[in-house]
Amino acid sequence: METADNVTRSDPESAAATTEEWSPQLVAVLTAAVEQARAAVAEFSGADTVGDYLGVGYEDPTSATHRFLAHLPGYRGWQWAVVVAAYPGADHATISELVLVPGPTSLLAPEWMPWEQRVRPGDLSPGDLLAPLPDDPRLVPGYLASGDPEVDDVAVEIGLGRRRVMSAWGRSEAAQRWHDGDYGPSSQMAQSTKRVCRDCGFFLPLAGSLGAMFGVCGNELSADGHVVDFEYGCGAHSDTPAPAGSGSPTYDPYDDGVLDVNEKPVELS
Repeated sequence: METADNVTRSDPESAAATTEEWSPQLVAVLTAAVEQARAAVAEFSGADTVGDYLGVGYEDPTSATHRFLAHLPGYRGWQWAVVVAAYPGADHATISELVLVPGPTSLLAPEWMPWEQRVRPGDLSPGDLLAPLPDDPRLVPGYLASGDPEVDDVAVEIGLGRRRVMSAWGRSEAAQRWHDGDYGPSSQMAQSTKRVCRDCGFFLPLAGSLGAMFGVCGNELSADGHVVDFEYGCGAHSDTPAPAGSGSPTYDPYDDGVLDVNEKPVELS
């Protein structure tokens, strides 16, 4: 908030309070320390790094923060903040702190987050190792029932199984992701055709519970090798008719035996 005296306050809850409640002499001393604050920045970083004066803000009755535009390579929009302080009855302020702070238009780095949250689909490259989280909800131990009869029955029958299998939650999450993705019914490609994958000759259904909704496309000219939703479709469907008028035009061959051949007369000079 900015007052009529070009005074800023950092605490919105104190907006009702004004410097009139404080010692007028002390406020005047703190406010007048502009050149003292500028000199502190010049001594610390050089006179050419101090730009226009941006105003003063009050934290409490005995301290104020003067701000200047910073002229530093790589710190466009940043500000110098110089905290000055004085005790009641003092005739001058002293420099308490000097720091470089970002302004409203500064370019800042994104908020830090753990690496496991930064990794995105497509980031994995050859040679990279990406272990699942210890409590990854997408996986359950192989000795537990996965909820997929296709997996559980085979594992029990032969007495073997994988150490981990996808949980019901993990399969549901994958199904939702595939359904909403580029090869689902809401994609632009699927919306451009009336034919769907479930009755296409190139459609290879998945095994297990996911086979009720998804399969793999086997058409090299379409979504070859991708998991596609039953309701996905494209223009390369196996029942797509050939467009009318396609191919070479029909013509009747002629018999060159019925043609009369005339030699070009020789012109005499």
